[in-house]
Amino acid sequence: MKLGRKLLILGSVTATGLAAAIIPMTMSNAATACAAGWSSSAVYVGGNSASQSGHNYTAKWWTQNESPATHSGQWDVWADNGACGGTTPPTTPPTTGPTTNPPTTPPSTGTKMASAPYVYPGWGNPPAPATVMNATGIKAFTIAFVLANGCNPVWDGEGGLTGGAHATYIAQAQAAGASIVPSIGGWSGNKLGPNCATPEALAGAYQKVIDAFGLKAIDIDIENTDEFENTVVQDRILNALKIVKQKNPSVKTILTFGTSPTGPNYYGTRLVQQAKALGANVDIFTQMPFDFGGGADMYAATTGASEGLKNLLKTTFGYTDAQAYSHLGISGMNGLSDQQELTSTDTWTRIRDYARSKGLARFTFWAVNRDRGCAGGGVVSNCSGIAQADWAFTKISAGF
Repeated sequence: MKLGRKLLILGSVTATGLAAAIIPMTMSNAATACAAGWSSSAVYVGGNSASQSGHNYTAKWWTQNESPATHSGQWDVWADNGACGGTTPPTTPPTTGPTTNPPTTPPSTGTKMASAPYVYPGWGNPPAPATVMNATGIKAFTIAFVLANGCNPVWDGEGGLTGGAHATYIAQAQAAGASIVPSIGGWSGNKLGPNCATPEALAGAYQKVIDAFGLKAIDIDIENTDEFENTVVQDRILNALKIVKQKNPSVKTILTFGTSPTGPNYYGTRLVQQAKALGANVDIFTQMPFDFGGGADMYAATTGASEGLKNLLKTTFGYTDAQAYSHLGISGMNGLSDQQELTSTDTWTRIRDYARSKGLARFTFWAVNRDRGCAGGGVVSNCSGIAQADWAFTKISAGF
């Protein structure tokens, strides 16, 4: 996020989305018959059925190793179709996977992630993760920022990955049940991309972050002239992500970058096209639709940027609209941006509804630290600059 980048300079030491209706399960004959038992190793796609603990469930989109019993909320991957009986679910995983339209190739759409707003533990009076989670229902956070000491990953303002405020915050969030996504890079500071001389070395640095916290996703926030506008570093990052994906196929890789109101600029377009050319296998391309130069209509600018990226993904990868949306994310800025662009809670709600209706894969904002009211407060680290209830943007985001 650019605010983070600019304020850090001053203040730092250094999927398929859902429609409103839940997909009903199509039952034949007795409504109480149990479908085949759910298997953690099987791949399910939208419309596949499975049973677990005496209930039938229907998958809403592609999923693997997401238990229906714990992933059947309103916005989660499984629809709970109620109690079932009359058959005995298998006690061992099936060897052939689900019997209803089993996929024969890897999914052509991405997997939707829970909304994970940014938190910066070293800046802006960070709130306790459990406090925010209990107040809003949010289940994930993006933690900013991983920077570099040579080619070694370190948290911004700290000397390493463990033992500091960031690691403590992550431990507290994980203990409260939250998923964690580290943000590697950002606007300012010494970054891994320019400091690691080869893709292999850079991939090794990313791997240290993955291993340190048992991660399921990493966010590479590629900005500024040292990474985003440096084509050599762009390619190095993409090749490193290719290596990471080969070694960690279940870890989602995310690229986050700036945009214009109509979609990626030259460097963003190149980043997407090079991801294809180099076979980087990036899961999600996330744009930061703010700091356009004072745009008055942030909903129109955000959706316009997203539609532009969707069209680029279609032409680059040969995706359908749905496939392109499922590899796309929005990373906004709550309240006032650096350039005094105003995103109100009402506007953020409309943007969330757009993202949800289109089936976007990622939805986040900068930052939970700023998700407090301070009308007339300007662009500062610990409030949004507008009148709002505490954690209002986080609560809206949790509905993604």
